[in-house]
Amino acid sequence: MTDKEAKIVINNNEKAAVFFGNGDENFKYLKELSNAELSARGSQIFIKGSDEEVKLTFDLIQSLLDIVESENHLNINDINYMSGLLKKGDKTKHQDIVSGTIINTVRGKSVKARTIGQKKYIEAIIRDDVVFGIGPAGTGKTYLAVVMAVRSLKNREVERIILVRPAVEAGEKLGFLPGDFIEKVNPYLRPLYDSLFDILGVEITQRYLEKNIIEVAPLAYMRGRTLNDAFIILDEAQNTTPQQMKMFLTRLGFGSKAVVTGDITQVDLPKEEYSGLIEIQKILGQVRGVSFEYLTKEDVVRHPLVQKIIDAYESFESRTKK
Repeated sequence: MTDKEAKIVINNNEKAAVFFGNGDENFKYLKELSNAELSARGSQIFIKGSDEEVKLTFDLIQSLLDIVESENHLNINDINYMSGLLKKGDKTKHQDIVSGTIINTVRGKSVKARTIGQKKYIEAIIRDDVVFGIGPAGTGKTYLAVVMAVRSLKNREVERIILVRPAVEAGEKLGFLPGDFIEKVNPYLRPLYDSLFDILGVEITQRYLEKNIIEVAPLAYMRGRTLNDAFIILDEAQNTTPQQMKMFLTRLGFGSKAVVTGDITQVDLPKEEYSGLIEIQKILGQVRGVSFEYLTKEDVVRHPLVQKIIDAYESFESRTKK
């Protein structure tokens, strides 16, 4: 069978530099990923292989150049995601995936949806008063929820942000940690603080915390409260019991919005306890104004190995169950 060939020319040197990446890291990764033979001379890219291999690689490079054109940025996560879409026969363009800028961080970084799953998740948060974001680590479910909360605060849609986590950790009990209750809980709530620091900066976050414009608390602190005009996020919700989930959702007051995030494959509750996040899908699945958005390994925007790790665990757990 005769090999086919194709050529792509990047006419702008700056765009070519972004496409190839520092030390050609993007292009090297693309060569590893592609079944076609790839080579480059200057800003010209040569593709050689079977009809199918050449077409797939040609389409992938064009889609990556669309990202470079619109974002002036390209990384391995982008390459992985667009490659995954094309291999499934999905030719969705980058411009139809990304949202507009949701917010700019304190360092001027533009925060946008990077995957179709993330875009649907953001649209659900805008549309509905209660949203469940369910998916594996690295899909941006907590970070994007915090981004949307800060956006709502800045737009004066809410008066405060309340970030909540159940006090259950992976493999540890709070009682074995040193310090009083607040000192024990604060390290566990650290990921929420980190998101706020990234978006608002340390100084503004601390000022908002002092004024109770932002509150970060363990779930137990929510009992008996009614929360009006607030954006409330319950993170790591797979570690709530059904009773805790009901308690949390019934705190919602007028003018408030709740986003519940979690990974139902990472439940750290005692074996005799049932996850409230698993149960709630059966209870509220058909209720209007409540949305369930499922992020998958394809929405992972961390190191490419995270996707492979999730795949390996799924494969292992599937074999173990059999």
